[in-house]
Amino acid sequence: MANGAPSEVASKVLERERSSLPTPPQFSDKLEERAYLKYRLAQALRIFAKRGYDEGLAGHITVRDPVRPNCFWVNPLALHFKLIQPSDLLLVDAKGNILDESGPHRVLNVAAFMIHSRIHEARPDVICAAHSHSLYGKVFAALGIPLDMISQDACGFYNDLALYTQYRGVVQDEEEGTAIAQALGTYKAAILQNHGLLVATDSIEASIYFYIKLEKVCQTQLAADAAAAARNIPTVKISDAQAAVAGKIVGSLRRGWVGGTMEFELLEKEEGVSFKYKPGQ
Repeated sequence: MANGAPSEVASKVLERERSSLPTPPQFSDKLEERAYLKYRLAQALRIFAKRGYDEGLAGHITVRDPVRPNCFWVNPLALHFKLIQPSDLLLVDAKGNILDESGPHRVLNVAAFMIHSRIHEARPDVICAAHSHSLYGKVFAALGIPLDMISQDACGFYNDLALYTQYRGVVQDEEEGTAIAQALGTYKAAILQNHGLLVATDSIEASIYFYIKLEKVCQTQLAADAAAAARNIPTVKISDAQAAVAGKIVGSLRRGWVGGTMEFELLEKEEGVSFKYKPGQ
């Protein structure tokens, strides 16, 4: 594959891989799809908690509602990620109204609404957006620099990662949310300077996968930069041509969905709970 084109044997293996990968579930009933997405969103928040991405009141993940696509589900303020169940989630419209009033935790995180409402409005392709103040993402965001292509994993964000450098305090108004959405553009992820990481894709699974991946890539660069500085040498960068080729593979949303599904399967094995639809849930 030195010339960038796989051999005949490699092509057959690649095609076999592509055809055998699992595919997302399909729903004919929008209410069942809504129940499934709420189940998955609650799981996603618990996965974040397991990985230590919770930070007090900060952090939020949203999913677009399939019944009312101009609305989204989000975790409430002041409920720990580890505790969140589908019944705790809030359905919010484009004006910040909470459309269901059941359950004890009914406070909407203002920053969550200001950021996510603008992303969902600007990007009809985005089903799920995830933002948190995870440790390595937060540290790397303090540098105000883009990622270097120093690993195959980093290539998953080649030409698909925004850098937002206009930190103006805690997000409390539509203007800041709009600015973040504009900086994100058509990319699947963003580094928010002095703030944290943001990932927005066409599925909950891909958003969780690429968030985990971005956090690890930030950790890798921080470690590599420190090691290189200690040796007074630069890190070795992957060429643009090779990063572009690798990025199309490891950065694809399809692979993100498959990789993310593994996280959810592990959680279900550990918790002993899987999705079962009950009309009206």
